[in-house]
Amino acid sequence: MNELPQQLANGLILGAMYGLIAIGYTMVYGIVQLINFAHGEIFMVGGFGALTVYLWMPDGFALGATIPLMLLGGIVVSVAVATAAERFAYRPLRGAPRLAPLITAIGLSIVLQQIVWMWYPNAKKDHPFPQFEGGPIDILGANIQRGDLFVLIAAPLCMFALGLFVTKTRSGRGMQATAQDPDTAKLMGINTDRIIVMAFAIGAAFAAIAAVAYGLKNGQVGFRMGFLMGLKAFTAAVLGGIGNIYGAMLGGIVLGVAESLATGYIGDIPGMDLFGGGAWKDVWAFALLILVLLLRPQGLLGERVADRA
Repeated sequence: MNELPQQLANGLILGAMYGLIAIGYTMVYGIVQLINFAHGEIFMVGGFGALTVYLWMPDGFALGATIPLMLLGGIVVSVAVATAAERFAYRPLRGAPRLAPLITAIGLSIVLQQIVWMWYPNAKKDHPFPQFEGGPIDILGANIQRGDLFVLIAAPLCMFALGLFVTKTRSGRGMQATAQDPDTAKLMGINTDRIIVMAFAIGAAFAAIAAVAYGLKNGQVGFRMGFLMGLKAFTAAVLGGIGNIYGAMLGGIVLGVAESLATGYIGDIPGMDLFGGGAWKDVWAFALLILVLLLRPQGLLGERVADRA
């Protein structure tokens, strides 16, 4: 029990990253009913965009002063790739059977991995990511690394800003209308193509923020990092209720905390020593998803945000 605050903190940090990435899945699905399996690679290129900005900065810049520029660089790269994918890969298939864009998304994921692997300098091995100096900070009995504070601050701020955007702005209301009935929204004068691009861009921006958090937490970025993180984020989106932006964040936090607790405690249960530790954390994450979907197939929060507008 003495380790519980630390395990909860670890799960919250991990879950906040899952949630930020999951928002991209859930926004796109809520509007165009597309599962964008390339979103994990959108997250990955955002990490490399942020790293590139850091490497371009002159020596002597404090990391705290460089973070905003790194965020900007990561967001620009992620948004550019996501909007280009929407325009040239997904939009031509919008009226096609659902299997066609799904296969396209998987293919695009592989293509983006290979592009980074081939063209980014020394991408065949993981690149070191800058770290904050100083030891961990004690918060309510848990040791929090300085880099982890970034995602604990960024995740609620992003959710608060997105909530205001969706409910208070004209574009946000257009997004809700498009998610609810795109044909009627178009008849009402809403530019649904612009709304869809906006959904891809917002999801990509959040993924880039999560990529910076990932680099600060793990100390490295690599061209393979998007696959598993994207898969976990999709799991979080389904867990919270696909199409629900608040459900995506909730699903991410639940998934992260469940992984952390399973890693820390499953092995201590008599007869379960073989199933504990980090090697089994992915298994327990998907076991949790199956359990929730068996009891509540629509996810934890279920309905889409647009349905409540």
